[in-house]
Amino acid sequence: MTVPKTLGLPRMRNEAGEKRVFLPDFVQFIASLGVHVYIEEGYGSRSGYTFEHYKRAHPLIHKTNQQGAYQQDVVLILRSPKPDELQSMKPGGILFSMLHFPTRPRRVQRLADLGIKAISMDSVANDGNIRLIENMQAVAWNGLEAAFDVLEKRWPGLVSPSGRPLQVLVLGTGMVGKYAIDAATKLGNIERNNDHIAGGGLGALAISVGRSITTNPQSMQSLMGQADILVDATQRRDTSQPVIPNDWIAWLPEHAVIADLAVDPYTLGADPPVVRGIEGIPQGSLDQYIFDPADPNWDKTVPASIPSKNRRTTVTCYSWPGVHPEACMDHYASQMEPLIEVLFERGYDELSLDGEYFERALYRATLKYFMEGV
Repeated sequence: MTVPKTLGLPRMRNEAGEKRVFLPDFVQFIASLGVHVYIEEGYGSRSGYTFEHYKRAHPLIHKTNQQGAYQQDVVLILRSPKPDELQSMKPGGILFSMLHFPTRPRRVQRLADLGIKAISMDSVANDGNIRLIENMQAVAWNGLEAAFDVLEKRWPGLVSPSGRPLQVLVLGTGMVGKYAIDAATKLGNIERNNDHIAGGGLGALAISVGRSITTNPQSMQSLMGQADILVDATQRRDTSQPVIPNDWIAWLPEHAVIADLAVDPYTLGADPPVVRGIEGIPQGSLDQYIFDPADPNWDKTVPASIPSKNRRTTVTCYSWPGVHPEACMDHYASQMEPLIEVLFERGYDELSLDGEYFERALYRATLKYFMEGV
């Protein structure tokens, strides 16, 4: 049995607003397993961390360059490396990252072609198919916080001109949808909600619907016509079809805000193609996650072949948990510690469905398992 002995932490080269890095305490934990950790120079600097914060005189923690970080037995990075960065990995290297196999067919093929042994964090699930590395609460709360921020600028104190409670329509009843209901009824922020209550505000009414309603245009027209915020928290069975066609967006009031929590991409070259759950909305990032209908950046992220005539202000972010980066990474670290232990005890090739709890969860997240089931 060949087990990995080194781990690389390369920097994420995404938008400037992306500040998430694995925190020093987590790196110290990995080194305590007897693993040599190689950290790319500058890692964590956007969040105020230096190499000394990570090393703390530990003999197994080393500074390296980008190439050195990618050449280790295991490469740990939250968001998927870019194609040219994947080329820096050695064949047989283990990539542990958010890889989103089901909606990134090109990435899957590239990993396979390069001989990379990939494990997708978002596919790590227990025997009941519940994700073990997730921050769904932050997805919902951060997204709803942004949506209510937009609405509050229009209506100070979140007092609707209609004199009624705000209405939030949530599409999807899964984990993100459940957190979205909670966040919606508290105006996306506990402090804001407490102030709203103290000021005698009327609050917000949240309505959650599933496929039995979203497939019924008559019901949706009635519900969308009353919505101040429309939330997409769906997990679609068929990602080639939107839940909300662009024509339906015209049913929303002009002041309504769309909160995109599903953040599926436009991947039109895939077979079948992948489109967004709400047709014609842009895809935001940590650099920009609020789009007004007239925003010139709208058309830069929406393919020309996708209908986008009907628009409402949209809050959308590829990585909602990254809005509050340190809290997010502390959350991930607590979930990942037992999985990291298993990975360095067993390696990639020895992972099995016959193993113990965390080993089974890791195995189900491997590229080989995904490709066998495709």
